[in-house]
Amino acid sequence: RARERRARFVGKNGACNVAHKNIREQGRFLQDVFTTLVDLKWPHTLLIFTMSFLCSWLLFGMVWWLIAFAHGDLDHSTRLQRDPGEGASGSLDSFVPCVTSIHSFTSAFLFSIEVQVTIGFGGRMVTEECPAAILVLIVQNIVGLVINAIMLGCIFMKTSQAHRRAETLIFSKHAVIALREGKLCFMLRVGDLRKSMIISATIRMQVVKKTASLEGEVVPLNQIDIQMENPVGGNSIFLVSPLIIYHVIDKNSPLYDISPMNLHHHEDLEIIVILEGVVETTGITTQARTSYLADEILWGQRFVPIVAEEDGRYSVDYSKFGNTVKVPTPSCTARQLEEDKSIM
Repeated sequence: RARERRARFVGKNGACNVAHKNIREQGRFLQDVFTTLVDLKWPHTLLIFTMSFLCSWLLFGMVWWLIAFAHGDLDHSTRLQRDPGEGASGSLDSFVPCVTSIHSFTSAFLFSIEVQVTIGFGGRMVTEECPAAILVLIVQNIVGLVINAIMLGCIFMKTSQAHRRAETLIFSKHAVIALREGKLCFMLRVGDLRKSMIISATIRMQVVKKTASLEGEVVPLNQIDIQMENPVGGNSIFLVSPLIIYHVIDKNSPLYDISPMNLHHHEDLEIIVILEGVVETTGITTQARTSYLADEILWGQRFVPIVAEEDGRYSVDYSKFGNTVKVPTPSCTARQLEEDKSIM
């Protein structure tokens, strides 16, 4: 019956299974162009990166061609090609073009590339004849710097996004429910594969399920925070080695009335785990997420130890990261277990 449940809200890899449709105010995305570019997929980003340079080169190539055409540089160049000797001693000797060696749109396009990427082959250059050409030269340099800053910054941010660091933050495939200190607890294991630490790491859990209010309002994705415990107390964790994070199932817990008999009948039950912290090497905040459905929660099992002391240091065996063993656990709800203890 777990296959008939509603769609998963958060995937095992942390991706949110939410589709945004019928957004009427699309222009809001253009108000934050940089974030929009960073959020695009790589093929789209590379296409925009290439087209931004090509379009600017073509645009200013057309401007340089128009300047040369208006000043008569193209006519002068044509006549020199027809009679090369005339330029040495003829009437055209005193003619000074706006940009030297501009013969056609192709040469104007090449000059546009040379200006914007500062290649400077030396065959073409701006003269003092046209102040407008000097102004266009300044404008194109500024535009080129702006395009470089935006596009290179976008590429850098895409390659250093915080969610890349979250790929090495791992959660156990299954969660377990077993006794700890005489109380039923929901437990999971979290670890960090890298040696560089996550600073100020915090972890929290939520239960997402369909609920209805007393007034009859149906909330399809009601998010309920659940209190959790960890070996160092509070929500902050020192994630230098894998830790078992647990939630005590008490009277304030949404899992208070769940037993092994009805656990897998809760198709709408989903427990989301969110780990946040600052990457030590970059100082960027990162977040890793996962979720557990009812059929991914194992009743009456416990995680096996994976940390051992070897040769004066602690060794972590990640091959046993998600391994569990069966342990004696009451087949009743936390409410029933608490009532039985009160009677005794």
